[in-house]
Amino acid sequence: MKAVKILTLLAPILIVADFAFAQSWTPSTAPNYPLQTIASSADGTTLLAAGYGLIIISTNSGSTWFSNATPDVYWYGVATSADGTKLAAAGLSGIYTSSDSGATWNSNNVPMISWVSIASSADGNKLVAVAAYAGVAGQHYGPIYTSTNGGTTWTQANAPNEAWSSIASSADGTKLVAVVRNVADSTTQPPGGPIFTSTNSGGTWTPSLAPSNHWYSVASSADGTKLAAVAYDAGYLTGDPIYISTNSGATWTPTGPTNQYWTGITSSTDGNKLVAINQGGFIYASTNSGNTWITNNLSANWASVASSADGNKLTAVVNVGGIWTSQTTPSPHLNLGVSSANLALTWTIPSTNFVLQQSADLVSWADVTNAPVLNLTNLQNQVTLPPSSSSGFFRLKTP
Repeated sequence: MKAVKILTLLAPILIVADFAFAQSWTPSTAPNYPLQTIASSADGTTLLAAGYGLIIISTNSGSTWFSNATPDVYWYGVATSADGTKLAAAGLSGIYTSSDSGATWNSNNVPMISWVSIASSADGNKLVAVAAYAGVAGQHYGPIYTSTNGGTTWTQANAPNEAWSSIASSADGTKLVAVVRNVADSTTQPPGGPIFTSTNSGGTWTPSLAPSNHWYSVASSADGTKLAAVAYDAGYLTGDPIYISTNSGATWTPTGPTNQYWTGITSSTDGNKLVAINQGGFIYASTNSGNTWITNNLSANWASVASSADGNKLTAVVNVGGIWTSQTTPSPHLNLGVSSANLALTWTIPSTNFVLQQSADLVSWADVTNAPVLNLTNLQNQVTLPPSSSSGFFRLKTP
């Protein structure tokens, strides 16, 4: 077999300023409606937002929005497959799914309880949803349900009934993380709840060592290794930092600004870029997995935030205030590896399409004709080439 001699080259025109400092947010054309939640496709093109009696969709990164007939209920959670074709929405009247980018919706055979959050694998086949309560007044404890066929059938997971508030999934749907808030009723102020993780698509669940808290939102990297969770405990008048895990939830570390009432957090697929929002406060961003944070000083009643796979397209929902977007010039890293004795070139799916080029002398460049294939386990584009005895150079170029 011939040896492979390859050198990768990143195009210098793709180097941009730091992600967090480059953030600039602008209002979209979405209606100023009581929206509660939002999700994004891997490339940031398809956006799915929902709230009280309304689901709206954008197929052009938030430039325009449309709405189709859906049940007039309060939607709390939405999810989308990596390509934006398979959508899911969870709310007070059950769970609905779409396999045609929201053109039509189908109800799912699940209990009619308070579903508050839903997550999807990259291919849209594995879904997991959590409920805040099981429909009994004053009892804030609900189940976790999973589906392996895009919502056609559902199974109650072997998890305790808790006051679940948010759930996140790895790209392959194997690693899951769910957080508990324990909403207070009219007579008591219960303690906060734990964070649970699963490594077998929800088959079994284990409480992590994270401190008990009023957890509100959780995010995961594509491989399920890097996790981030935020809490909202306004009733206790203290606020909380952001908690980070780099070992699939085995241990958790507080980071970021304290005394904040967080309402959402999102992550890029590599877990390096994080964005956290809070009610009546600012948007905070990190480019180093939560080690340091900065804010853009844009204050609003933020309700939900979503990110493209590369973290360069962000979308945030304001409760009764519309939808804001932020787009940063992508600068993907080209990686070199081996796949079945072939050369594998990979890069995280960007918010802008890139063309892979090759050269023998760094002077003349030609497009690689092999079409990239999206790897749904890590949300990276991959091009596989046969081995060669000659040296060569590769780069990514904007069209």
